[in-house]
Amino acid sequence: MMASCFGEDLDCISLCKKMMYAYVVLLFAATVCCNADANYIIGTGISDITGPAAEVDMMGYANPAQTTHGIHLRQYSRAFIISDIKNSSRIVFVNTDSCMQSQGLKLEIVKRLKSKYGNLYTERNLCISGTHTHSGPGGFHQYLLYDITSLGFVKESFDALVEGIIMSIDRAHSNQKPGNIYVNSGELLESNINRSPTSYLYNPPEERARYKHDVDKNMTVLKLVDAEEKDIGMISWFAVHCTSMNNTNHLISSDNKGYAEQLFEMNKNGGAFPSFANGKFVAAFAQANEGDVSPNTAGPRCLDTGKPCDSPHSTCNGRNEMCVAFGPGKDMFDSTKIIAETQYKKALELYDSAKTMLTGPVDFRHSYVDMTKVEVQLNATTKVKTCKPAMGYSFAAGTTDGPGAFNFEQGSNSTNPFWNLISSFLKAPTAEQIACHKPKPILLDTGEMSSPYMWEPEIVDVQLLRIGQLALIAVPAEFTTMSGRRTRDAVKKTLVMNGFPADTIPVIAGLSNDYADYVATFEEYQAQRYEAGSTIFGPHTLEAYIQQFEILAEAMAKGTPAAPGPNPPNLLDKQLSFLLPVVFDHAPFGSHYGDVVVDAKPSYKQGDSVVVKFIGANPRNDRKWENTFLTVDMLGPGQNWTTVYTDGQWPTKFEWHSTSMFLGESQATITWDIPADQQIGTYRIQYFGNWKEISGSITTFHGKTKQFKVTSLKDFYKRKLQKSSLKEKIRQNMALTNDILASKFQIPQNVG
Repeated sequence: MMASCFGEDLDCISLCKKMMYAYVVLLFAATVCCNADANYIIGTGISDITGPAAEVDMMGYANPAQTTHGIHLRQYSRAFIISDIKNSSRIVFVNTDSCMQSQGLKLEIVKRLKSKYGNLYTERNLCISGTHTHSGPGGFHQYLLYDITSLGFVKESFDALVEGIIMSIDRAHSNQKPGNIYVNSGELLESNINRSPTSYLYNPPEERARYKHDVDKNMTVLKLVDAEEKDIGMISWFAVHCTSMNNTNHLISSDNKGYAEQLFEMNKNGGAFPSFANGKFVAAFAQANEGDVSPNTAGPRCLDTGKPCDSPHSTCNGRNEMCVAFGPGKDMFDSTKIIAETQYKKALELYDSAKTMLTGPVDFRHSYVDMTKVEVQLNATTKVKTCKPAMGYSFAAGTTDGPGAFNFEQGSNSTNPFWNLISSFLKAPTAEQIACHKPKPILLDTGEMSSPYMWEPEIVDVQLLRIGQLALIAVPAEFTTMSGRRTRDAVKKTLVMNGFPADTIPVIAGLSNDYADYVATFEEYQAQRYEAGSTIFGPHTLEAYIQQFEILAEAMAKGTPAAPGPNPPNLLDKQLSFLLPVVFDHAPFGSHYGDVVVDAKPSYKQGDSVVVKFIGANPRNDRKWENTFLTVDMLGPGQNWTTVYTDGQWPTKFEWHSTSMFLGESQATITWDIPADQQIGTYRIQYFGNWKEISGSITTFHGKTKQFKVTSLKDFYKRKLQKSSLKEKIRQNMALTNDILASKFQIPQNVG
């Protein structure tokens, strides 16, 4: 019967497909039956979402001068599909190494998923959350304000995210198996501080007295295993900004959470990274209520004097751009590494010791909410409402992680005649808007500006996901510490009052599905620091969100549907872009693409840095999806080369620089910071690129350095000693001792 299906009989082919499908279903049912102890069906997947590595403004600091010029750590999407054991209800949680999500992005992803899977994955059960790195390419939003510094919409960035996120979901879908999930939580110290501590103090003293710290120090970890208790994946939630890499950085980076993900996956995958194969372990370090939470634990200080900044306004002699937060490392790379390692080590500890098993249903509730029209009943006699979006003066001041320009300052409740005049050219706020947002002084009246299209969202996603005792609160904004605490408490209270177990665990999933700026508490709003100035729906924004999440929680607990709400606009066909395309590349006269400009030296010791340069071409010609612009290769037995590092790993940096914009000439610099424990041997570095002709055709090329040796510290100094005087030998012996101690005890080396 099966043999005849290889002919051209369409009816037979259809019958064979049905038989094959029935066989797969029976096999899956048998697998579930034989794994009766499993509570869930789990799938994991990962894919590359790295966008254009040249000429695109980075999303986060809103600094037009901070454009991409290469890669330090690639960005990835990590997908987790979790169904109940009967496969009757499922959710998808996707964690992306991106600054946030955009509504247009999710709408496009859902549209493509529906064309492939029908109604299996929709806007209702799909949650996409961003880690909030400030070192990824921007231009992927559908609302104008967020794309201004990237010169409008950047299709290259948008496509990279859409395609990579969908691929991670596809891989998770094809990798589902019965399994179990364990939950654990613990305190992680010395990894975050409050960057607006004076705002936090505006919250009621009795409320603050309930908490030991002015930021959340709690990390929650999910341990995902198959039915045989073999590791599948991990998700952690911990509140800290991904701003270890500051606004002077030009290399794409997934920042502290991205490197923590690499460390965890390398630990569980035998040192391999990245690994796109099914069955490999996937680790996500997700974001929580990080709105006022900084990784720069040394705190802010004045660049000119080194003294502490003026605390209420974060200024130095009246200038906000001089007040910058640092630490804990000696530079931004070192700081990124330190905060990544603290998160990784804590997550691993919690993962390995997780004993509490999640049991119970998989469920979800989702609504679209018009946040400009929410009425909130504060008490028996007081009803308030939200406002149309508007940005305050302190929004333009930036934060101590990345100050703004033009000498705006945080904590300002007054306007400036000059900036009032400038903003009025765009749109002067109405008296109603001014009253609604009070005490916020309005700089940009975004909610009443619609030309050339909407500047900020009005309709946003609110979503609640359930996995047994875990309630995941997907918020479409950056909630401050206290905003997140109040939201968690309110959701848990509603769930438990309506029948959920008392041990329900509420977790904030920050920057999910959409981006609607910040959410400060009503009390913090009065201080009008950056987070409050960026709370776009007015002083009662938090109360409105809590009300909506309570509605979802009650519906989930009672088993009733949530109102779908008004559909958001899809503005993708209205997008404007002023980023110039790559016109052409050109190799200087007498040279070829991939030619070595600065070659490797014959020998290096462990801990050294190899820096080489090549004749290059614009990286926007090919973003090297799930590929690489570079390799570090080691010569093995039989004269065979093995790649040991690519452009997405910590020890390497790929930098691109235009040497003549008019002529289209450029160079690529590749740096390999040789680890202190790197295997000694023979190595080379390769560069891979694509050059574009004026006609538009694109051609691949590659270049490689000469071979070079990596020697041990001991051998390096031994050879030098053989050629040295007695005095020099003593000095070199001391240097060797220092290098060995630094390697053994992991004393930080130069990495910048």
